[in-house]
Amino acid sequence: MTDTPAPPDPISYVPPNYLTSDDGRKWAVKHWLNVPGPFYTGETDTGWMGRKSAPRHVLYGGEYLNEFVYRQPKTKAEVACLLEAAGDDPLDGYAGDGDSRWTPDAVRAWWDARNEVEEHVAGLVVQFSALPDPEDQEAAEGARDFLAYLAGELRSDLQAYLFRLERGRYPVAGDQLPDL
Repeated sequence: MTDTPAPPDPISYVPPNYLTSDDGRKWAVKHWLNVPGPFYTGETDTGWMGRKSAPRHVLYGGEYLNEFVYRQPKTKAEVACLLEAAGDDPLDGYAGDGDSRWTPDAVRAWWDARNEVEEHVAGLVVQFSALPDPEDQEAAEGARDFLAYLAGELRSDLQAYLFRLERGRYPVAGDQLPDL
């Protein structure tokens, strides 16, 4: 399968009636580590299945080490991986209505609090790396990937998402991105 660039909105790759609205129940219990974007998790299981399907998008953390979206998908193949992870969650904790939930102010507030996210994820690296199980080592690799993303591309990805929220579309070449 060729990984083609996403259209202006990756949510368009979600089949109809998949990740349907739940009247805000998932948003009300949204995992605090979710990176702003159309996809996020509320309450998920702790079975650590998400990274098997979407290792570049899902990680485990928080008090109960449950799943959260640390990188929003951009391509059809990435969306398919995230949807597979969502399908494996017995608590049906994944959601795709973030565009109607996140506000520009909320995205900026998340970004302003990223040091707390970084501190927590750095702790996950230490915690997971100290354990011998291959799943723990793989989760440590995911946490290191999230730290690199926080220090790198996430800023521009969130600026593009802010553009989407403010203008109703993702930016194209030449568009000026908003400040975080």
